[in-house]
Amino acid sequence: MSTTTRDFGELEAEFDTYVGAINYATMVTVDAENRPRTRVLIPVWEKVDGLPLGWLATFRTPVKAAHLEGNPHTNFSYWAPGNNSVAVDAVAVWDNEPAVKEHVWDLYRKTSPRGAGYPLGSFWQSPSDPRLHVLRLTPWRIQVIRGADLRSRIWRADGEHRK
Repeated sequence: MSTTTRDFGELEAEFDTYVGAINYATMVTVDAENRPRTRVLIPVWEKVDGLPLGWLATFRTPVKAAHLEGNPHTNFSYWAPGNNSVAVDAVAVWDNEPAVKEHVWDLYRKTSPRGAGYPLGSFWQSPSDPRLHVLRLTPWRIQVIRGADLRSRIWRADGEHRK
């Protein structure tokens, strides 16, 4: 059974717990011919003005950049043995402002939510490293499924926040 809400707070604790424990997410994009491409990455998340907001520190590869230029809609799928899972439908936009990169570096450092993230210094020298790129992830739908009984809760953004 699924329930739907527009209040992210109703499933925020479960979202944070699952994402923090699973950490790795499969990101899906599509090419110009609508063929999917997946890659395993680690986004971080925060709550801003009552709404979820994600960030992905990444390399700006030609394939990822081309896919997002053609279609900025993406999905992040988290899954763990026992079937606890999270699916995030979001719009991804490059945001490489220095202040944003500093903020995202800090979110990864302190892990957000707790447990999610990693030391970005393993791949980049600092937030000002020109090889570091950031994707702002604006979710419009998040589904959290509890594996024990497959209870599903879905958050959807209102029309104002759906892009």
